[in-house]
Amino acid sequence: QVQLVESGGGSSQAGGSLRLSCVASGGTFSEYAMSWFRQAPGKERELVAGVSRNGLYTYYTDSVKGRFTISRDNAKNTVDLQMRNLKFEDTALYYCAADAGGAWYEVKDYAMDYWGKGTRVTVSS
Repeated sequence: QVQLVESGGGSSQAGGSLRLSCVASGGTFSEYAMSWFRQAPGKERELVAGVSRNGLYTYYTDSVKGRFTISRDNAKNTVDLQMRNLKFEDTALYYCAADAGGAWYEVKDYAMDYWGKGTRVTVSS
């Protein structure tokens, strides 16, 4: 069993930055591709970004390209999401998720094997 714990959420004004972090325990972190999802109030959960097992390959949904950066440190069992130039529409509960199958590109939430409980991001306009 893999446990995922997110941190780093909070409030920001539009145009600001936040860095989310997710730490994993209970498994071999490098065996999992990692993704960040988010769910805004009244909306379905959506994929934000993904990173391959070795960290060399990344994916971003169109709405965050050029503003968000996903990265991982397999030595520290962490995956981060650096968010810049935040927009009001980035307001959501952000989750990290792990996929034992190694998928990192346009992954679906139902395919994820493990989830954190989420960290909230609120952006004021």
